Amino acid sequence: METTRLSTKGQIVLPKSIREARRWAAGTEFTVEETREGILLRPARRLPRTTLDQVAGCLRWTGKPKTLAQMDQAIAREVKRRHDLGRY
Repeated sequence: METTRLSTKGQIVLPKSIREARRWAAGTEFTVEETREGILLRPARRLPRTTLDQVAGCLRWTGKPKTLAQMDQAIAREVKRRHDLGRY
């Protein structure tokens, strides 16, 4: 277990090992919640939660329809690209 200290400005530095493990970079925004056990720190959501019904059809595709196999291949390529960048 690592420890940290509250500064005179009310700031806390998260240990580097935790920031790296969570891939939290400078500028990451967090929500702070007080719980019975202590303080809960979570990365802030950038967009509000929505349902499929709320967003279905908001972007129109004018090209030729893609097959499920083509969509699966595109997803696999993107996952590999992000993995190679160290994002997953």
